[in-house]
Amino acid sequence: MAMLRHRAASGAAGRAVPARLLLSSRSFADIIYREELERLGSAPGGPGIVHTLTRERPPPGWRGHARRIDASMLAEVGFPPAAAPKVFVCGPTTMVEAVAEALVGLGHEPGRVKTERFGATGGG
Repeated sequence: MAMLRHRAASGAAGRAVPARLLLSSRSFADIIYREELERLGSAPGGPGIVHTLTRERPPPGWRGHARRIDASMLAEVGFPPAAAPKVFVCGPTTMVEAVAEALVGLGHEPGRVKTERFGATGGG
């Protein structure tokens, strides 16, 4: 979210850099920053925002996906490998690893796929 906010705050220079966000949420109610993302995505030159819901049935009129992120979805909504995009993947370890592997399988340069994992730390 910080990257998209910085992009918006940078004005025309920020909007000159294409950006897309594929956000996976368990349910419509779980979509974090939903209203802010809608505003950012609908602004002139705003980033493409694509949602997928993984656990609950989408609400009527839903225009996003309703499944876990897979190679087919990444190929459909992401930038093509030939564009040499920088790709940032953040989430639970198993999802991050699956998405990063799918991106490399689609032809993205491994060094351009940056990852950040979160989850349980194992502490007591």
